[in-house]
Amino acid sequence: MVTMTAAPVATKMAETAEVLTFPEALNRAIRQEMRRDPSIVVIGEDVAGAAGREHLGFKDAWGGPTRSTKGLVTEFGSGRVLDTPIAEMGFVGAAVGAAMSGLRPIVDLGFIDLIGCCYDQLINQAAKMHYMMGGQVEIPMTVRMSYGARPPSNQTAGGGAAATHSQTLYSVLAHIPGLKCVAPTTAYNAKGLMIAAIRDNNPVIVLEHRYLGLNARTPVPETAYTLPFGKAEIVREGTDLTLCGIGRMTYVCLDAAAALTAEGLEAEVIDVLSLAPLDEETILESVEKTQRLVVVDEDTPSCSLGRDIAARVADAGFDFLDAPIKTINSADTPVPYSAALESIYTPSPQQVVDAVHEMLGTG
Repeated sequence: MVTMTAAPVATKMAETAEVLTFPEALNRAIRQEMRRDPSIVVIGEDVAGAAGREHLGFKDAWGGPTRSTKGLVTEFGSGRVLDTPIAEMGFVGAAVGAAMSGLRPIVDLGFIDLIGCCYDQLINQAAKMHYMMGGQVEIPMTVRMSYGARPPSNQTAGGGAAATHSQTLYSVLAHIPGLKCVAPTTAYNAKGLMIAAIRDNNPVIVLEHRYLGLNARTPVPETAYTLPFGKAEIVREGTDLTLCGIGRMTYVCLDAAAALTAEGLEAEVIDVLSLAPLDEETILESVEKTQRLVVVDEDTPSCSLGRDIAARVADAGFDFLDAPIKTINSADTPVPYSAALESIYTPSPQQVVDAVHEMLGTG
């Protein structure tokens, strides 16, 4: 799989930078912001974890399913890093109230699948309270969650979380006015978008693909920095067609682009990054140049974000197109538990290449 570099880091080489994993970058972002602002609290299941149980052999708080809150309770204490019962409706609702009262909660939901347990708090409380109160209250609340199924290249490690802990449900969240949603893809943009989310006065969903693995490792500046919402990134320049990826699918697009180069086709690859608000301008400008578009989305096809992007381009950029837009999604089924089936459930680079051949009439 192609490893994506974080181009903006080149502009910060004068700063101290360290190559970090995705969870390490998120941890640095949260830790730096908690040092800066005492109103920030972390709430969730096992965000403190093993703290206080050193006599059982635990050396530090383990930091939830993805370790992004590891060790925070050791530095900031249990008054600011709060373990909760397995009651998402309760602690997400408590975070909304805390945000209304002047705190800046970071909620670790663990898995995106668990929005089913707290959807009312997200879509009817967090997303709408500012509007229902005539702008008199703000909800500076960050909700981070992991999503995604096992990649084809990872058949032996990880995965196997089955139908209710492997889903990609970001279209359900991006659909809601009042919620901002971002899906970082590298350690660099994970830190920048996480800090931006924490500082924002609106509820922001930060989505982490749990199987980005070593491909998401990038140099990360030591200092705090933010990246803007509503801005996609062109991670590969090209002239013959545009491949638009969301989350881990950006890497799938890069792999497909490398394969297409051998056929004499240069694909431009766009990393969407911000799901709501969406950067239509960058996508349309790319399609105007290349005149062809393939959107790759790990979500299931019906009402997916990928098909929404295709519809927006068809509406605003129809005259740019020399071929029908192609969308590639995961299978229209629940995520399978079987390792063999899960590894072929999500879009692959070969599916992208095949879609390009079909679009060009060369398949």
